[in-house]
Amino acid sequence: MTIRVLVAEDQSAVRAGLVLILRGAADIEVVAEAADGEEAVRLARELRPDLVLMDVRMPRLDGVSATERVVAEGLADVLVLTTFDLDSYVFGALRAGAAGFLLKDSEAAQLVEAVRTVARGEGVIAPAVTRRLIREFGRSSRGGRGGPGGADPSVLDALTRREREVLACLGAGLSNAEIAGRLAMAEATVKTHVSRVLAKLELRSRVQAAVLAQELGVCGG
Repeated sequence: MTIRVLVAEDQSAVRAGLVLILRGAADIEVVAEAADGEEAVRLARELRPDLVLMDVRMPRLDGVSATERVVAEGLADVLVLTTFDLDSYVFGALRAGAAGFLLKDSEAAQLVEAVRTVARGEGVIAPAVTRRLIREFGRSSRGGRGGPGGADPSVLDALTRREREVLACLGAGLSNAEIAGRLAMAEATVKTHVSRVLAKLELRSRVQAAVLAQELGVCGG
C-alpha cells in the first residue's frame, strides 16, 4: 500500500529536504507541498492524503489551527514536526488531535518510519520523545490547563477491564505490537480495543489517551 503524504512546512529548504527523504521510500508518495497552514488545509480537502506532515509554526494559519481543521474534518492523520521546546504550539497540536510528534532534526530513517507508523494507525512514535511530551503535558495540565479528556477517574467506568489494560499500555507509550505481546492478544484485537477506548473516552488520538492514562495514574511501566 502506498502512503500518500502532504508536506506542510514554510521553510523551502527544510520542505525540500523532507520531500527528498520521503520520495526515497518506495511505499511513500508525496502528493503535494504547502508553505502555510491555509494551503495545507486546502490541499488536504482537495487531495485527501493519508497523512499530513505538519510544521507547527507557519504563516497565515499556524500548524495547530491547521491540524485542528484537518482532524475535525477527517481529512487525514497529522504528524506534527516540532523543535520540541514544549511550548503552547505543541500542546495545542496535542489537543487538536495530532497522531504523532516528530523532531525536526530526526534522522531520515526515523522520519520514514514515523510516517509508516502513523499510517498503520499507531500514533505513538519515538517512545522517548512521546513519553517526555506525555509527562510534561500531564504536569502542565495539573497546573490548571486541563487535559484533553479531563482527569476525572469516573471516565474509566465506561471501560471494560481489558480496555483499561490497553489504556495503561498506551500510557506507557507502547505500540500495538508491544501491547499485543504484553497482553497476549492478536495485534488486530489490540487495534479494535484502542478504537473502542478512544470512542468511549471521546478522544481524537492515542496520544491523548496516553496523556489521560498518565493523569489518572493507570499507565503501566
